[in-house]
Amino acid sequence: MKNANLGLTKDTSVLFATFSLWANGKRMPTNGSVEPLRDFLVPRIKKLVLIDQLVPSSEDVLHKIEVYYYKKHEFIPYKPSWWFLLLKPILYLRNTNGTHISFKIRDFLSIMDWTLRDKTQFDYFIGLESINTLAGIMLRRLGRVKKVIYYVSDYSPNRYKNRWFNSLYLIFDRFSAKHADYIWDVSRAIHPARIKAGLNRYSAAPVIHVANGLFPSQIHVNPLNKVIPNSIVFMGTLGPENGPDVAIRALALVRKKFKDATLHIIGGTEKTFAWLRPIIRDYHQIEAVIFHGFIPDATRMSKIMTSCAIAVAPYRSISGSPRYYGDAGKIRAYCAAGLPIISSKVPPLGKEMADQGAAILANDDEQSFANAILMVLSDAQTYMRMRKEAIRIARTNTWEQQFTRAFNEMQKHRHSNASRMSV
Repeated sequence: MKNANLGLTKDTSVLFATFSLWANGKRMPTNGSVEPLRDFLVPRIKKLVLIDQLVPSSEDVLHKIEVYYYKKHEFIPYKPSWWFLLLKPILYLRNTNGTHISFKIRDFLSIMDWTLRDKTQFDYFIGLESINTLAGIMLRRLGRVKKVIYYVSDYSPNRYKNRWFNSLYLIFDRFSAKHADYIWDVSRAIHPARIKAGLNRYSAAPVIHVANGLFPSQIHVNPLNKVIPNSIVFMGTLGPENGPDVAIRALALVRKKFKDATLHIIGGTEKTFAWLRPIIRDYHQIEAVIFHGFIPDATRMSKIMTSCAIAVAPYRSISGSPRYYGDAGKIRAYCAAGLPIISSKVPPLGKEMADQGAAILANDDEQSFANAILMVLSDAQTYMRMRKEAIRIARTNTWEQQFTRAFNEMQKHRHSNASRMSV
């Protein structure tokens, strides 16, 4: 589509404030939308500034800045202002996995600090999560930004156990939802939950569903004669909330019928995998569980996934988990590989895929998962029908399509508002 339809031209400038985990000098794909949005914008606009705030537990504590001019990639060496030098020792002391106020302060100040240096008036500010969006709203009031987009990758009305901190989180979310020009939610479950938690639906900015997408190169399916019989794949981080232990225990039950069944685990490190090894030993699955670890090479990862027969997403039912409201990138990746999916009832996308015929829902326990796996692997007709639906869904779910749709929707809202004002 032409850029004019999207509201993006060769004179457009965008400031994108986001966050990532960094290790060994590389951005980890935990927050998968950063590079797809960057790559979508760069060929279409005059200037993109990407402020990437390293999340706690990263290799460093200060943010990184990337600037792109007319398709030219330039890394800006960042020289922090004096207040960041004062903040740096505190950040190192708190550089552990979790949410820390000192890092939130850093995030807000990093945006304000950059705009004091860069005299550009940005057409769009895209803030991933509320702290970044609050900075964008302030910049709009100062005349440095024209339109603010509140981009929400996950949400939970009970995100934090600390009641005071959770209340602050909800206040920031509501403020951002009310004062941004547009909301990009990765899941359709987020906004109803936000309203239920206290947001006045009539005061909120227009909501646009911008799901996590796929690269066309990811959409690859093996012919059945190249699929390992009765092989199961689990992809993702290895925290208990994602249920890799459920997958291992379910495998033991599946192998009572299919002796050759295997489980391929993609993601994590030897350190994060360590808690699963005693479970594997206890269930006598040492030879049947193949741990591939984190695979940065998309082609290699695709080769492993497409060689498997079925995929699992055994998210645990945990009170307050953002998985109840967020998107599930692994499920989309499973579709790209043409895999029938067994999902727990936790992620909204699991239900969406089940409604479309690409997934079966199960309780978050090994017996329920094993029963669903056995049902699909034992019925060739069901298997092929789910496989076909997964492929169909993947082909309509690229990053390009998601972002094109989002900018088109914003243009429709803008033209609609202009029409009402002219009446």
